[in-house]
Amino acid sequence: MNVVIVGAGPAGLAAAEHALRAGAQVTVLDQAETPGGQYHRMLPEAYAAKRPDRIQHGRAEFDRRRRVLAHPRCRWWPGSTVWAFDRAEKRVHILRGPSDGSGRRRLTLVPDALILATGAHDRTLPFPGWELPGVYTAGAAQALAKGERVAIGGRVLVAGAGPFLLPVAESLLGVGAEVVAVLEANPVSTVRKGWSSRPWRLAAHAGKAGELARYAATLARHRVPYLTGRAVVEARGADRVREVVTAQVRADWSVVPGTERPYEVDAVCVGHGFSPQPELAVAAGCVLDDGFVRVDAAQRTTVDGVFAAGEITGIGGAVTAAAEGAVAGRVAAGGKPGPALIRARDRARAFAGRLAAAHPIGTAWRSWLRDDTIVCRCEETTYGELTRAAEDDSRPGAHALKLGTRAGLGPCQGRICGPTVSELCGGAERHHRPIAQPIRLGELAARTEGEPE
Repeated sequence: MNVVIVGAGPAGLAAAEHALRAGAQVTVLDQAETPGGQYHRMLPEAYAAKRPDRIQHGRAEFDRRRRVLAHPRCRWWPGSTVWAFDRAEKRVHILRGPSDGSGRRRLTLVPDALILATGAHDRTLPFPGWELPGVYTAGAAQALAKGERVAIGGRVLVAGAGPFLLPVAESLLGVGAEVVAVLEANPVSTVRKGWSSRPWRLAAHAGKAGELARYAATLARHRVPYLTGRAVVEARGADRVREVVTAQVRADWSVVPGTERPYEVDAVCVGHGFSPQPELAVAAGCVLDDGFVRVDAAQRTTVDGVFAAGEITGIGGAVTAAAEGAVAGRVAAGGKPGPALIRARDRARAFAGRLAAAHPIGTAWRSWLRDDTIVCRCEETTYGELTRAAEDDSRPGAHALKLGTRAGLGPCQGRICGPTVSELCGGAERHHRPIAQPIRLGELAARTEGEPE
């Protein structure tokens, strides 16, 4: 079997390991120059840490797993952008070379099985002033800290929802930033309810408790308060963010009047979970459920020969992604996953379900918005323009809304604002394009090198 894996994060590496164990020829593709994805983002060699295990959680397991890329039956293609999938010919279209460089090679592969492990984007809900310089997504702040040892500011507020805020705060502290507070928007009652359901099942995730204790100790050592039921509702500043306004919010994230409090900062990073990157799955014709790729118990999508694993099937973190990747790799290579692999995957998914219940997105977050709040930052489309267009009977449907307001037509092609626009305008699905990644017209017109492999 010839298995192609798109993505070299936790899901992709686990898929490669188990596909190789099942005897397959494996090709792993990733846009980045190094494997690991966002979770295992590595420093450039020039800044390599003497003790990388001290700044990267799970480094030992990552080092073990990435060694599969040197296996004789594995091809590792870094700097490879998969920009399309021809569903009729089962052909994967690739550009090899630096993402922003010229002269990229145009290649194609025709695998027996394709595993999509494309991961997810940060999701940040809009609020007045979020377009100001100095407002970062939580993932971007962590990427700069982990990948470049750069702090986004000297005095930073971390806010949003979910446990991802904790490693972000730890990363910022590790590069010398002052973290003034970490704000979890969900009240403690919601968080407790989500985590306390069937507590005996948490025993299978004892390692997570140790991780949480380490983050708590780090925040305590640096005297960083962790507050629940509080959210950033506005960023202020003329040329860049100088102050953020936070407010106490109810369980549905509606603001409690009179609880607003300003923080003087020079940067703020905000994360409200993640949005999947299903563009290639859509190009392949896979069915989505609420934006995530539908898979069966063997990680098969609804398209024959196409598998999916990791955050594109549901947000669950690195452990869940790796567990799904292991099952996908084994089945895609023609093998059968053992009971231990299935149990590990199912335990990880159960943990992911608990995570979602403890840190949901409140439905009343839109009450933070004003008529002139920008929702699509590429095209500067405002909340008022979107709501008026959505109520206009002459422009029905997501496509007409997009053309009428230009939301999603900018450089990011709706990857950032797409879920928000869909939610604000009552749409269930984002509008996806057949070309999954931005490419130059010259590259689109260029001839493919060699014969498909």
